Amino acid sequence: MQKTLLLALLALIGSEVQAEGWTGKGELGLAVARGNSKSETLNAKLGLSKDSERWKHDLGLQVLRVKGEVDDEFELTANRYEFTGSSAYKFNPRSYLIGAARYEKDDFAPFEYQAILSLGYGYTAIEEEKTHLSFEGGPGYRRAKDRTTGEIDGNAVARGKIDFRRQLTETTELTNAFLVEAGSDNTFVQNELGVSVKINSSLALKTALQTRHNTDVKPGIDKTDTLFTTNLVFGFLGNH
Repeated sequence: MQKTLLLALLALIGSEVQAEGWTGKGELGLAVARGNSKSETLNAKLGLSKDSERWKHDLGLQVLRVKGEVDDEFELTANRYEFTGSSAYKFNPRSYLIGAARYEKDDFAPFEYQAILSLGYGYTAIEEEKTHLSFEGGPGYRRAKDRTTGEIDGNAVARGKIDFRRQLTETTELTNAFLVEAGSDNTFVQNELGVSVKINSSLALKTALQTRHNTDVKPGIDKTDTLFTTNLVFGFLGNH
């Protein structure tokens, strides 16, 4: 069922990039070790964006899969995928109304899955040639399935997001994306800091540090996870 859903999401995103006006960016990192140690690590991202005078639409997919040796067995040690989508209506070049959705399935997180829908206000504080800074905030609703008890709970959340980009040189860009979903039963916080260096007009190398934190976890489960990645980034365009 999980693989079917993942393939359906990939098909949806793949078909959307063929539509007029869509642009895309993908990231891929792969590491395979054999010999004295045995491991496989795959992390991938795919994002699409369409921007017009009044509307901005975004779709995204992230996948993390790691297999390694545990007690002489070759087992999964990480298996997570996340789908995001948003549509924003622009009141003017700086302010907008945004509806956002996020679905996360993680075999090694406190929650088996989380699904969040939100509606909020966004404001672009800085939009210059080399610098971008925007803020989003508003109410939402989250449904999550507890991994230990199997219970499915729903509650209101407050969603906030900060997006920062800075062009350091002609080929080097610094990015930082901060997301918080605060509710009565759990507050989820994620921050990703990255630096990308262009190889040519369509390829780049990117290193990033992602930190994820849940405030409410069961005993024996860490509240904070970190992931350091080095990926190949490729950009592509849809039909125009």
